[in-house]
Amino acid sequence: MDSNQEADSPNAHRTTMSMITNSAAAASPISSSVASSSSAASPLSRYENQKRRDWNTFGQYLRNHQPPLSLSRCSGAHVLEFLRYLDQFGKTKVHIQLCPFFGHPAPPAPCPCPLRQAWGSLDALIGRLRAAFEENGGKPEANPFAARAVRLYLREIRDSQAKARGISYEKKKRKRPQQQQPLTLPPTNNH
Repeated sequence: MDSNQEADSPNAHRTTMSMITNSAAAASPISSSVASSSSAASPLSRYENQKRRDWNTFGQYLRNHQPPLSLSRCSGAHVLEFLRYLDQFGKTKVHIQLCPFFGHPAPPAPCPCPLRQAWGSLDALIGRLRAAFEENGGKPEANPFAARAVRLYLREIRDSQAKARGISYEKKKRKRPQQQQPLTLPPTNNH
């Protein structure tokens, strides 16, 4: 399977986050208490499960940060640091400008360009963490995942990956419901 296809598969993000969580678990005993504190009251949706895993992973990242960070002291800069950290687990080939395949969506041969997190994965991750922050008592105006720097970084990643991979990320236009036009009947011939 092509590395670009792997990044777009539903399991790509799950694999990346489990690698991060597993490597973080080896580094700190705190992660076992986080994993055991999850409740099994009612089955959560796939989205809710992923959001919880992402939130726990970010919390583990903050605890392993040197010096350790509390969530209240976390800023948009720390979120950017986290996103850059995640790049090492990426599976999307992003060609550098000097690469002969720069701008080609399906290169004919392998190249030494780096693997990165796909923009779509990062965008979805930030969306889930943004929601989780507020669900865990954070104030919307203090949400580090909603910081302007994070939005600009995601836009920059999207644009650079689009150029490097020759793929355009155009915003999908919402389909508007068609308005029904009044039915006009043809004139009848009443003789």
